[in-house]
Amino acid sequence: MSVTIAGRIKATLGPTDHPYLTGPFTPNLTELDATDMEVIGRIPDDIAGAYFRNTQNQVHQPLGRFHPFDSDGMIHMMRFEGGRATYRNRAVRTTGFLAEAAAGKSLWAGLMEAPAKSRPGWGAHGFIKDASSTDVVVHAGRALTTYYQCGEAYRLDAATLDTLGPETWGGMAPDEGVSAHCKVDLATGELLFFNYSRSSPYMHYGVVGADNKLRHYVPVPLPGPRLPHDMAFTKNYSILNDFPLFWDPEMLARGMRVVRYFPHLGSRFAVIPRYGKTEDIRWFDAAPTFVLHFLNAWEEGDEIIMDGYFQKSPMPVSPPDAPDIYKRMMVYLDMYAMQPHLHRWRFNLKTGATREEKLDDRVLEFGMFNQDYAGRPYRYAYSAQSRPGWFLFTGLVKHDLATGQSQTLEFGDQVYGSESPFAPRIGARDEDDGYLVSFMTDMKNDRSECWLIDAKRFADGPVCRVILPQRIASGTHSTWAQAREFA
Repeated sequence: MSVTIAGRIKATLGPTDHPYLTGPFTPNLTELDATDMEVIGRIPDDIAGAYFRNTQNQVHQPLGRFHPFDSDGMIHMMRFEGGRATYRNRAVRTTGFLAEAAAGKSLWAGLMEAPAKSRPGWGAHGFIKDASSTDVVVHAGRALTTYYQCGEAYRLDAATLDTLGPETWGGMAPDEGVSAHCKVDLATGELLFFNYSRSSPYMHYGVVGADNKLRHYVPVPLPGPRLPHDMAFTKNYSILNDFPLFWDPEMLARGMRVVRYFPHLGSRFAVIPRYGKTEDIRWFDAAPTFVLHFLNAWEEGDEIIMDGYFQKSPMPVSPPDAPDIYKRMMVYLDMYAMQPHLHRWRFNLKTGATREEKLDDRVLEFGMFNQDYAGRPYRYAYSAQSRPGWFLFTGLVKHDLATGQSQTLEFGDQVYGSESPFAPRIGARDEDDGYLVSFMTDMKNDRSECWLIDAKRFADGPVCRVILPQRIASGTHSTWAQAREFA
């Protein structure tokens, strides 16, 4: 293995027993470049592109109670080409990261603290740090990182991971910020995004062209502040949402951000033509829930069909085995508490009716599929299984949505995976002709690996395992970019 230290991050973290600052979540404070890593198996020569993984990576001693979503962002990248792999990781140098680096300490309190304990911040919350630590996509030849409570979108060089600064879209970036889960339509090169805020109209929707210029931006009026987390799109439409899980209006008026569930309001979905106006929005009512993540959506006759993860219990009770100080935090990081399952919605554009059906009874989330089929009919989905009580992935389920059959791959004892995007094989002939890519944390052997799993031989496990130069912290989201996307 050949490893170069590119930088060391100055940190002020002290000893802790916090479950999301230790073990699989221990932060990385060294930026590395690595080649010629040990490989178990053989790296295929029919894969070309890069896997980008955004991780929560706390640098300074927290101000008060710590939530992992307060952490700074760090991107880990594994690039494959010609049967070889290279690894690189870099901190996302946001405005907040640079300010705290200069001060040598945390300047913002976190999600679990009252706004009075923090300085003004960014996005919908207004008093937390925009860490750009939630999501990552590749658009217009560069990586783009975003934060789930809205904020600045940050551009990174897709080859070096150098932070290039906040994305301005030619000075047209919206004041309301950009939410995580922007969507890239590979067929058109467009980036679709939304944001939300505490001020009327409470949500906006926009389109950025393949030339990285803001082409479209319209209000999506809501009854009040909401907490949407994801969106979906088809060839001609975008689908936004209004779920009955949001800040309690009475508490918000007193300056307190307390999330409540109001199931009597039901769920609503906004269907808007890709370049539609506010008056073109059509709302579809649905069963009450909250959805963290959607899979795919497409048009079929008079219907728009959308798949995602329906939560049976959006406001779960605290897990009985969690320490009291961490109960509230841990329950909202536990998929088994929220009980999401693979679900399908059908919106009839002719009648205005909504139909719903459960596609799987198991607790599943963080789904991926072949992005060449985004916004179009697809057959295969790859969902993550979780460890009860923890924000850790223990396996994957491959669904054949045409037959209803599925296969399961368990990672192994004390081995935890990452969100696993699909990487098409060079010259792929059909939808599942390619690999799933994932970083793994092996706590038994105190190391991390990058796995390539042949999607056609899913249950056989990885065809190769690349041993990383360091054990990396767990995180939230990832993406695969084919070589042509950042050539």
